Amino acid sequence: MSLNEDGQDGSFIGMRTDGSPVNRPLSPHLQAYDMLQMSSAVSVLNRATGIAWSVGLIFLVWWLSALASGPQAFADVQWFLGSVIGWVVLVGLIVVAWFHTLAGIRHLVWDAGFGFDMPSTYRGGWLVIGGTAALSALTLIILVRAWI
Repeated sequence: MSLNEDGQDGSFIGMRTDGSPVNRPLSPHLQAYDMLQMSSAVSVLNRATGIAWSVGLIFLVWWLSALASGPQAFADVQWFLGSVIGWVVLVGLIVVAWFHTLAGIRHLVWDAGFGFDMPSTYRGGWLVIGGTAALSALTLIILVRAWI
């Protein structure tokens, strides 16, 4: 049980086996993050888009399995993906894929040791968000033009 009054303290006061107190971190714990900070928001969204992208790959497996199964199975999948729900899923997956990719590149830049000062952190976050919007729109334009 935490004895800290501040929910953003991010630590848990526990006991060692000899009975002496010890501070243990709770991170990653959502109460420790300020979601109005760019780094926290992009980090949590990166994790969420990774999960969404993993779930979205089920559609790719379904499509490839139907392709291997025959014309009727493939037509059924194509019908679903061409429906309104299918388009919503595909648009969502496009946005998720671009966000997760760009946020991953941002993390690679951090792994290289760059971009830790606050202006660079915010600039990188806005680049991820703006890049996601621009590249998602470009991808959708290309897909619609190819489809028509």
